[in-house]
Amino acid sequence: MDVVISVPEYDVQRGLRVEWEDGFEIGVDVDRAEVRVVANRVGLVSLARHLLTLAQAEVSSGTHLHLTADQELDSAVDLILERR
Repeated sequence: MDVVISVPEYDVQRGLRVEWEDGFEIGVDVDRAEVRVVANRVGLVSLARHLLTLAQAEVSSGTHLHLTADQELDSAVDLILERR
């Protein structure tokens, strides 16, 4: 199965551009040593796009996306996706 996801091109001057699928739902739960990310289909596509955006060769180490609890996330905790 092939899936095509459009990824916004990284621009050093503008930084990361974040694009969400309409109707996305993403939650994050933390229980001791486990972190669980739960999302609907379009939420998973949005997360995949964010990860592929960070994976672009031009993105430098330490660049991150901060997904905020009760804003982008149905969650009590934030989720940070960071490029190593």
